[in-house]
Amino acid sequence: MNNSIIFVRVATSADAKYAEEIVAETQSSALLRGSGISKRTPASIVEKMNAGKAVIAVTAAGEWVGFSYFESWEKDTFISNSGLIVAPKFRNSGVAKSIKNRIFSLSRRIYPDAKIFSITSGAAIMKMNNQLGFEPVTFAQITRDPAFWEGCKSCINYPILESKNRSNCLCTAMLFSPEHIDQIIASAENTLQLKQNLNLKSI
Repeated sequence: MNNSIIFVRVATSADAKYAEEIVAETQSSALLRGSGISKRTPASIVEKMNAGKAVIAVTAAGEWVGFSYFESWEKDTFISNSGLIVAPKFRNSGVAKSIKNRIFSLSRRIYPDAKIFSITSGAAIMKMNNQLGFEPVTFAQITRDPAFWEGCKSCINYPILESKNRSNCLCTAMLFSPEHIDQIIASAENTLQLKQNLNLKSI
């Protein structure tokens, strides 16, 4: 891996020059894994950059390293985190996790009340999702917006999805609910209160 400093940041319109490389690597990676993926165009990638809905990683020298984006559905009640890709020479460096964490935190900051979901067939992404509080769910529990599922038409596994009435496919759906954080905080507070009570009783 190149030892250059890597910056993980919100993408801007100035990053449009990387769009074709991002699309080409996304498709190449899917072919190597033998997995399906919704095809994206350079124009759609640039659109996400212009809207502030993408995170990009680049070296100090301006070399593209990685990318991901998010999109909102059903009047901002659902947010999808999608398109995570890292250039081959920078894989296994921890940059994918940094990008994943940044796109997740960006989604949470802009849409704090929304449910965030991801559909993937990659074990590494499932692990990162799990660490962020995502849980496996059925397809019925994520967005039903037809526009989202239209994007799956370019995937080689789309016939499987359609044959199962979009109830499941080879990808795993994972969902993060804001309530989950509230439950964790409440549980932690209850545990702390219990410890304080026990300490008081022992005095």
